[in-house]
Amino acid sequence: MGINHENWLPHLSPEVISETEGNYLDAYVVALEGWRRGLRLRWHVKDSEKFKEMKTWFVEQPGQLFSLQSDERTHYFFRTRGDKVPNEAVEQGMDKEITKEMLKNKGILVPEGKQFSRDATEEEMVQYANDIGYPVVVKPSDGSFGRGVLSDIRTEGELQHSIDYLRSELNPEQIILEQYIKGKDYRLYVVDNQVVGAIERIPPNIVGDGINSIEALIEIKNDERNLNPRLVSCPIKTNQQTIDYIGRSNLKLSTIPAEGEVIYLSDISNISIGGDPIDVLDELSDEVKSTAVQALRAIPGLIQGAVDLMVHTDKNEKETVYIIELNPTSQLGGILFPIEGMSRDVPAAIIDYYFPETTSVEVEKEKMYFDFYDVLEPLISRQSTVSTVSPPLIGKIYMKQYTVLGDVQGLGYHLGLRKQAFERELHGYVQNVNGDAIHIVVAGTDPDMVDDFKVGITEDEERASVVEIQEEDYDGYVKVGFDSRANLNTAIEELEAFQDQIETLSKEVKEFEVERRKLQKSTSWRLTYPVRVAGAVKKIFSR
Repeated sequence: MGINHENWLPHLSPEVISETEGNYLDAYVVALEGWRRGLRLRWHVKDSEKFKEMKTWFVEQPGQLFSLQSDERTHYFFRTRGDKVPNEAVEQGMDKEITKEMLKNKGILVPEGKQFSRDATEEEMVQYANDIGYPVVVKPSDGSFGRGVLSDIRTEGELQHSIDYLRSELNPEQIILEQYIKGKDYRLYVVDNQVVGAIERIPPNIVGDGINSIEALIEIKNDERNLNPRLVSCPIKTNQQTIDYIGRSNLKLSTIPAEGEVIYLSDISNISIGGDPIDVLDELSDEVKSTAVQALRAIPGLIQGAVDLMVHTDKNEKETVYIIELNPTSQLGGILFPIEGMSRDVPAAIIDYYFPETTSVEVEKEKMYFDFYDVLEPLISRQSTVSTVSPPLIGKIYMKQYTVLGDVQGLGYHLGLRKQAFERELHGYVQNVNGDAIHIVVAGTDPDMVDDFKVGITEDEERASVVEIQEEDYDGYVKVGFDSRANLNTAIEELEAFQDQIETLSKEVKEFEVERRKLQKSTSWRLTYPVRVAGAVKKIFSR
């Protein structure tokens, strides 16, 4: 599979988004884009302000609800979806049956299918499958991320087994049974009638090397997926479904595929269950893109979201596009971090749409970001219902790295450096390095202040002894604010010293308590009690 770092967006490097994944990643990248353009960014708890009215779910933990504000407007976002999408559009887009009817009414092709309640008999479902013809797909009506989707079912026996599995394991309210469309599986992301990102989703697979078993190759590929910010939370699983699927081809997990042989492990392409995202925005035909736009427009008010579709190509190379489902609150990770092709800047397209006045703002996206969990801490600890992120540097950013040698690794000295940075309106960090040295990185929009920081390095003679300062330009990321990053060894040493102090103090307290009790029980203490009481009374009346 390999890693596709060179084609990912440089301002969304693994360093910047390393603290987030899944739905938190989606919220963070959209919020980060707006914040970098100078919009006021605030994170919210559940039911805060306008979120009382917006359709949201699973937001008990902070990190998915935020607002952005310019001089002209304020918009609220749940993950990737903004408040321009009405609740009615969200609800219609989430209901697969309603979506299908609305699409059909607009003349858009969808797989033939039907929804069955818990009361429906297995015989009814089998009869319906016989009517529309095999192969078919069954899935829960409220399913997502490919969970519970069983596709390419070719016989009555397989269908009966699949129905039993769904009802016993997931017990959904409704089961959808529909045609299985053979073709390529795509996800397109649309903003304001424009396709701004598109990926082909390849089912979970491994490539043989002639040495390792299928099971070992899955482990190797999962190690590679761990290096991808989107795929790290989506490993390929070796469960019973995997075993059953490869069993159709007389394969086992212990089978050793030939070198270069591609083995598919499922026919479900969802990224969340191990599928591979490949960028295809420039390869897709205008017909496919137009169909995706029309599909989203079929739901009134659905001005942004993902369109999942299948493209069936017949022997004459004629394409037929079938819409599988719409997702008003789609994840962006597969489009941002494909394993092949270019990353597409969907967060920028979303902010362009909601805040068109910021499209001309000049920002150096590759230089500044904010700590996701630092800004959420007041919400997580329930100290606040809203947390505002400090504004970034806007305009040309100048950065320097100073390497300082000497007795300079004390925490007190580092706090002084932080004060020096704040006085000059600089951002950055100080970090201990091996030996008796530190790295200091500072960034600001005033080059004179960046250079002047060097003076502040030598001012704290009481808490540090500076022997040498090495200076160089810095070309990396800077987090808003100023951090003190002690290295691990220093942190451990400081913690151990603190623990030693606590133990010593605790021992002294215990020894004092023993002596106090001994004194209280002594004869002299009891005999002098009346004298001590009289003395205390005298003090009271002499005031």
